[in-house]
Amino acid sequence: MELVNMHEAKSNLSKLVSKALKGEKVVIAKSGKPLVELRPIEEKIRKRQGNQWKGKVWIAPDFDVWPEEVQKSFDGEGNEVFD
Repeated sequence: MELVNMHEAKSNLSKLVSKALKGEKVVIAKSGKPLVELRPIEEKIRKRQGNQWKGKVWIAPDFDVWPEEVQKSFDGEGNEVFD
């Protein structure tokens, strides 16, 4: 464990962060009294869950059915206004 005073921590923060990332314990003190511990943030990986929307969302049976006039406009038919 490395105990450093506040002034030293301000002056050498990047070095102290590097040490903490390597697994070393770094404690910052004021007037010799330990105040905080410098350590890396642990990423919490949560297992994905499904079915949160089950029963809350529905899709209409004709969701992917295009009206004929829309398909014609994509095919370039029925655009007499632009011809």
